[in-house]
Amino acid sequence: MERLTTKQARRVALAAQGFNDPLPSTVTRRHLRRVVDRTQLLQIDSVNVFARAHLMPAFARLGPWPVELLDDLAFRRRELFEYWGHEASYLPMELHPLLRWRMARAESLEEGWGGPLRVFRERPEFVGSLLHRLHEEGPCGAGALRDAPRGEGGWWGWDDVKRGLEYLFWSGRVTTSRRTSGFERLYDVTERVIPAAVLALPTPSREDAQRELVRRAAVAHGVGTEKDLRDYFRLRPDEGRVAVASLVEEGVLERVEVEGWRQPAYLHVDAARPRWVRRQALLSPFDPLVWERSRTQRLWGVDYRIEIYVPAPKRVYGYYCLLFLQDEAIRARADLKADRKAGVLRVLSSWREREALPSATAAGLAEELRRAAAWQGLSGVVVEDRGDLAGELRAAL
Repeated sequence: MERLTTKQARRVALAAQGFNDPLPSTVTRRHLRRVVDRTQLLQIDSVNVFARAHLMPAFARLGPWPVELLDDLAFRRRELFEYWGHEASYLPMELHPLLRWRMARAESLEEGWGGPLRVFRERPEFVGSLLHRLHEEGPCGAGALRDAPRGEGGWWGWDDVKRGLEYLFWSGRVTTSRRTSGFERLYDVTERVIPAAVLALPTPSREDAQRELVRRAAVAHGVGTEKDLRDYFRLRPDEGRVAVASLVEEGVLERVEVEGWRQPAYLHVDAARPRWVRRQALLSPFDPLVWERSRTQRLWGVDYRIEIYVPAPKRVYGYYCLLFLQDEAIRARADLKADRKAGVLRVLSSWREREALPSATAAGLAEELRRAAAWQGLSGVVVEDRGDLAGELRAAL
């Protein structure tokens, strides 16, 4: 069995995710397509303290890019669609047939989560009326389908209209037609959004679809454990084991050992193995390179936890820390906030990681923060005192 060192495994992982691709001088649709081809999806999250989660992976891999390109691919050219991939995600349109088994499970109430499933169980006629209204009225948000004003409660206070729409979304009967400037999802019936040629594609068996999803996850990982591979598209443990075993038997995956990993690892046979990776980037908590926290720990020795839901007094690093990748190591992290009223990017805290380099890490992070601020239309970077890198970073800026 082949054995990879930690550094070799890092390089494989970085290359698989596109961090060894050349940086374009001008970002076009072609470059964004390349990012999606590498990552297979862009996870959606509404947190906007710096930049929305689905915009950050492209920035990490391409540098400053015109974010309207994403709406162009998703909602005008219909090359991407929204569905549950790794959580809510933008997905390449060719994945639609590979996820129909998940839609069928939701329709039969075998998959989904609390509120939407409960509403359909208790009020199927009501959910049917929502679908009928979308057929009749066309794309609209949850608010337009409510006969009474929405009560308070935000995300955790969804009413039955929103829950019913989410059930229809999960079961594949409706999808996202577009997003408003405020990021509200406008729903429409699937046949008016997904291209007819895609809907006409044959539906593979559940086993074949899951095997293909794991294969794509392996391409996006380069190397990973069985759990890493199945978690990419949120497959169940038994489903992941079957798919991985099948891909090993076919010769698509090769079982390997990775230095320091307790679990067996699997290497895609076509994974690139660069001699080095020279890149620096800011990685959000929702970046597919680091979203599996145990893999981030195994590859880089970094304990990464999103602290949005941690009470402020108990936060260690900050509300929305991003990791700083410098060459092949994660060398720092910084808690960022776009202060649009003041027109600056605020670094609320900044911290060294164990592989930080004297002076070079602060200088590299300063450079990346300037690029991030300019990308967001902010005039400068302000570093606050919290964190063991703050003083050096302020001096570098």
